[in-house]
Amino acid sequence: MDGKVDIVVTGTLYIVATPIGNLDDFSPRAQRTLAQVDLIVAEDTRHSAILMRHFGIETPMLSMHEHNELSRIESLLERIRSGQSIAQISDAGTPLINDPGFRLVSAVREVGLPVTTIPGPSAPLVALTLSGLPVHRFSFEGFLPSKEGARTERLQSLAEETRTMIFFESPRRVLSALQTMERCFGGERRVAVARELTKMHESVYTAPLASLLVWIREDPNRLRGEFVLIVEGVCEAVVDGVEALRIVKLLAEELPPRKAAELASKITGVKKNKLYQSLLE
Repeated sequence: MDGKVDIVVTGTLYIVATPIGNLDDFSPRAQRTLAQVDLIVAEDTRHSAILMRHFGIETPMLSMHEHNELSRIESLLERIRSGQSIAQISDAGTPLINDPGFRLVSAVREVGLPVTTIPGPSAPLVALTLSGLPVHRFSFEGFLPSKEGARTERLQSLAEETRTMIFFESPRRVLSALQTMERCFGGERRVAVARELTKMHESVYTAPLASLLVWIREDPNRLRGEFVLIVEGVCEAVVDGVEALRIVKLLAEELPPRKAAELASKITGVKKNKLYQSLLE
């Protein structure tokens, strides 16, 4: 990296993406930025030190994780105010996504100091693009609760979500998470299990939940690695139909069935005869 023109601006916070598996995904711009800033803020300095040594980056590092993020912010702001440049990284991938750091970014922006991003790998987007499931609208849901009751409640609240959903899950909980999904979403809901992304043993398997659970149980090795789960959203027509039935039932409490069906049809666009028949049933 010697002899290269400086690309770092003083008094700036850099959000720098690092590889999620394949070291060749570490961009030259990211490497040069990390080599030239005054300080690297890392979630786990011991973990990140391995990557830095591999690429010959000797910049000092400071840990910032969920337990000390708030206490670090003021001193980091002072460093940036004084003209130092700081880079924020996570253990792997794009920082802030299900990782510490957004409070620091918010604080830096709030006081009018510059923030910029060095983009790169992001496990949720890699898994989404490989899944074969719809990508035009999606939501990132992070990790599910570890306890069964809270996990069920969370998934039930998402049962009518029409967007494709992205979840992180640990190897020891991925099977129970998929089992809870089957109970909440039904066995026909398609899910992609993506593991070891960008690594030698990368795999993505997409199937209805019932079939997916059979596939996972066939081989214990399929429960190893780092997981991203991509879950198909419910069909918008199904959601619209459920909402139409709710509306027609409410109207039927005050109106004759035919009148309730006629009015509900105008509100929802669902055919009047279908709604009327649902009331009779």
